[in-house]
Amino acid sequence: MSQPPSITLHVPEGSESDGQEPSPDNERALHTSFHQLILEQSSLIEAGLELEMQERTRESPAHLAVPDACATAWPEPRQDEEHPSHSSAPLQILASMPSRTIGRSLGAIISQYCNRTARLRRRSVRPPLQQLCRTARPSLRHYDLESDPSRATLQEKRCLLVKELLSLSPSQCSHMLLTMPLSLAEKRILRRQLSGQRGPVRQRAQHWHPFSPCARSRVCVGLGCRGLWYRLLSLLRAAQPGHYALKQIGGRFGSSVLSYFLFLKTLLMLNFCSFFILLAFVVVLQAVYPAASVSPQPFTGLELLTGAGHFTHSLLYYGYYSNATLNDPCTSTPEGSVCPLPAPLLPYNLPLAYLFSVGASFLVTCILLVYSVSCSFRESVKSAIGDLAIKVFCAWDFKVIQRRSVKLQCENICTQLKELLAERRSRCRSQSRCQRLRHGLVVLLAWLLALGWVSGCVLAVHYLMEHMHTVQQEQQAQGSGRWQQEAILLVLPLVVSLLNALMPHLFNLLAMWEKQDSPVTQVSVAIFRNLILKVVILSLLCYHWLSRSVICSTEECWETCVGQELYRFMVMDFIFTLLDTLFGELIWRLILEKRLKTKQRPEFDIARNVLELIYGQTLTWLGVLFAPLLPAVQMLKLLLLFYIKKTSLLRNCQSPSKPWQASRMSTVFITLLCFPSFLGAAAFLSYTVWSVQPSETCGPFRGLETIYKSGKRWVLVLEQSNPNITWFAWVYQHLLENTCLLFFMSVALIAGIYFNIQVVRGRQKVICLLQEQIANEGKDKLFLMEKLRSVYQYRGRCS
Repeated sequence: MSQPPSITLHVPEGSESDGQEPSPDNERALHTSFHQLILEQSSLIEAGLELEMQERTRESPAHLAVPDACATAWPEPRQDEEHPSHSSAPLQILASMPSRTIGRSLGAIISQYCNRTARLRRRSVRPPLQQLCRTARPSLRHYDLESDPSRATLQEKRCLLVKELLSLSPSQCSHMLLTMPLSLAEKRILRRQLSGQRGPVRQRAQHWHPFSPCARSRVCVGLGCRGLWYRLLSLLRAAQPGHYALKQIGGRFGSSVLSYFLFLKTLLMLNFCSFFILLAFVVVLQAVYPAASVSPQPFTGLELLTGAGHFTHSLLYYGYYSNATLNDPCTSTPEGSVCPLPAPLLPYNLPLAYLFSVGASFLVTCILLVYSVSCSFRESVKSAIGDLAIKVFCAWDFKVIQRRSVKLQCENICTQLKELLAERRSRCRSQSRCQRLRHGLVVLLAWLLALGWVSGCVLAVHYLMEHMHTVQQEQQAQGSGRWQQEAILLVLPLVVSLLNALMPHLFNLLAMWEKQDSPVTQVSVAIFRNLILKVVILSLLCYHWLSRSVICSTEECWETCVGQELYRFMVMDFIFTLLDTLFGELIWRLILEKRLKTKQRPEFDIARNVLELIYGQTLTWLGVLFAPLLPAVQMLKLLLLFYIKKTSLLRNCQSPSKPWQASRMSTVFITLLCFPSFLGAAAFLSYTVWSVQPSETCGPFRGLETIYKSGKRWVLVLEQSNPNITWFAWVYQHLLENTCLLFFMSVALIAGIYFNIQVVRGRQKVICLLQEQIANEGKDKLFLMEKLRSVYQYRGRCS
C-alpha cells in the first residue's frame, strides 16, 4: 500500500509581509482560511484515496468488486451508543487533519519554519530592497531548498533550519523554537545542534576579538553585582515573616486557612506605612523638640493594660504634642519675644504637620486598599475560571529540587485538587422544592435569633457605659486611689471583648442548625453576623466618645482619654484572642485526644479570626488622631498573633473537613476591610476634624474652634513670613479647602473602582464565551465528520 499523502500548507511570501500571525479577532479571515484549508485537505485526501484504489485494482482486481450500497454504507450511530464505530474513510480523514500530521510531515513543518525564519532574518537584518544597488540585491540561487522543499531530505532541512536559527538573536531563536509544532525529542535535537554550532562560533569570536583587561574587569564586576543582587533578593524574601510557614500552611490546610495569614500580612503592611509617616513627620520631631510638660508618674506595670499613668504624658497620646513652630528661633519673655536669628523661610508648624500626617497616612492606606481590592478581585476571577485539567497537568514547578520543597508542593497540589473537586461536587447537588423551602425557613429563624442576640448585646453595652460613667464621677468626687480608678477603666473593654469572644460561638451553633451545604456560604454568613455585632458596638462607642461622655482629670485632654480607651480595647482584644486560642484550640485538642480518645482535632475558625483582625484594625484607624503611636502597637500585636496562631494551627488544628477555595473570600476580606472598616473610621475622623472643638488646655490644636482651622492659621503665618509664596496660599484656599474638588476626587475614585470591576467581569464573560466556543469547535468537528461520511456513503452507492 502507498503511504498517506504528506500535506503541506504553502504560505506565500506576501501573506506575511507584516510578520504577524492572523489575529483571532478577524473572523472573516479565519473563516476564509479555514474554508480554504478544508478544500485543500479534501482535494489531497481524494487524490490519495484514488491512488490507493488504483494500486489495489492492480494488485487484486477481484477484491474490488462493487458491493451493495447498503453493505458499504456506515451504520448510523444509535442513541444509546456512546462511541459509534467508524470505517476507514473517516479515520483516514482524521489522520490527515493538521493536528495528526506532526509525526508524518516532520520535514514539511521544518521547511515551513525554515522559510519563516529566513523571512524574519531578512526583515530584521537587511535594509529595504529599494535602498540597495543592483549588485547587492539578494539572489534566489542559494534558496533551492526553500523554493522546493520536497527535494531536500529531513536532515538537510534540519541543518538549514539550524543555520537560519543561528542568524537570529537568542530571544527570537528561543521564541521560534517554542512556537514550532514539533515533539520534545525533535526540539532537543535542534537545541543540541544549535548549542554545538554556537560553541565554535563563540570560540572563533574570542580568538579574533579577545577581551581587554578593562572589558574583562567590567564583565566580572557586572556578574558579581548581579549575583549579589540575586542573593539580596533571596535574603529579603527569606526575611519575610513566616515565608516557609506560609507554604507549609497552604500545603497542609489549603487556601482557606492560608487566606487568614495573607490577610494578616496585608494589615501589617498597611500599619507599617501609617507608622512610618507619623514617625517621620510628627513623633521624631516632637521627640527632638520636647514640649514642657508635667513630670511623668512612676511606672508600675499596670500602664501596659490601662494605657494611663506613666503613658499619659508621653509621645503615645495626643495631649503631649505642642502647638508651636519647631524651628522658630524666637523665644517669648515677659518683655516680649526675642529673635536672635532670622526666621526660617518655611517654618515647620507642628499642628499642621500633625493634621497632614494623619491625612497622608489615610490617603496612602486608601490607595493601598483599592489596589489590594483590584488585585484580589483579579485573582478571584482567574481562580474562578480555572479548570481541573490545568491544575492536574500544569501545576508542578520543575524548578523545585529540594526534598522539603518538593514535599510541600505535593501537599499543596493535593489540597488544591481536593478544593476543586469539593467545589464541583457542591455545584452538582440539587434539592427539591420542599427541601429548599424548609431550609429557607430555618435560615430565616436563625437570622432572627442572631439579630435578637446582637440587639441584646448593644443594649447591655449601652447601659453598662451609663453605669460606669456614674461610677467614675462618684469616685472622682470621693478621691479614690489611683489603682481603683484605673481598674474601673478596664470594666467596659473587658465586657465588650467578652461579648466579642462569646457571640461567635453562639453563631456557630446557629450555623450547625442551618446545615449549609457550601462551606463558602457558611463562612460568609458567620462573617456578616459577627460584622453586624462589631459594627453596631463600635458605632455606639464612637457616639459615646464624641459626646464627651468619657471621664478625664482636669490636666488631661479628652482626646487623650479617647486614645487611652482605644488602647485598652486593643489590649483586651489581644488578651481574649490569646485565651480563645488557648482554650478553644489547645485545651480542646487535649480533651479530644486524652479524654475522648479520638483522632479529630478542632478546625480553624476562619470567620471569627478574620473578624478579630478587622476589629483590631478598625480600632487602630479610629485612634490614629488621638494616639499617633497606635499603629506601632498594632504592628506588635499582629506579629505576635502571626507566630502564636501559626504555632497553634500546626500543633492543635486539623485541615478543614470540607475543603474549599478561598480566592473569592480573600476578596471579601479586603472589601470588608475597605468599606465598613476604613470608610467608617475615615468618616469618624473627618467629623472630628471638621466639627468637634478640640481641648483648650493641651494638644497641638488648643485654642481653635475646630482642628480644620489650623490650616488657615498656618497659611496666614506663611504669607507673613515669606510673601514670595503667596501662590501656595491660593492653592490651599481654592483647591484644598474646596469641597467640590474632594467630591470630584471621590467620584473619580469610585468610578475607577467600578470601571475596573466591570472590566474584570467583562473579561470573565469573554473567557466563558471562549471556553464555550472551544466546546463548539469540538462539536463542529463531529458535524464535519458526519457530513464527510454521508458524502462517501453517497459516492459508494453511486459507484
